[in-house]
Amino acid sequence: MPKAWFSEVEVTVDREEILVVGTLAEEADGAEAEGRISRFRAETRAERIEIAEEAQARYQRKVSWGARLGESEALFTHVAAPVMTRLRQPERRVLDTLVDAGVARSRSDALAWSVQLVGEHADEWLGQLREAMAEVDKLRSDGPGL
Repeated sequence: MPKAWFSEVEVTVDREEILVVGTLAEEADGAEAEGRISRFRAETRAERIEIAEEAQARYQRKVSWGARLGESEALFTHVAAPVMTRLRQPERRVLDTLVDAGVARSRSDALAWSVQLVGEHADEWLGQLREAMAEVDKLRSDGPGL
């Protein structure tokens, strides 16, 4: 990735996707920041696609991009992976209430909204949980060989 693109890069990986969000090395806020992000997206499209194709072939995951500038952030492409779940009537009623109240368009949207809300309010705890899981993985890999 060209070093001139970003002053800082955050890479997040899960089972389906590698998300690369870079901070543009300029100063701007509000509409100006949104405009500069849009211009960056258009000007780097061909290079980003080439980099993504190489990484996708190597890591067997979709590569998605985003940029941030000041308080503005935009994801250019990203995976919205379907997730199958089985819910009992009390959980379905929660989703249906959100749909009936106009908070969400569908049960799927209501579930996504709920997950996002939990993520925002439990961010610190989820971070601690991820750190603990990483430590368990490290201990497993350092364990005695059989």
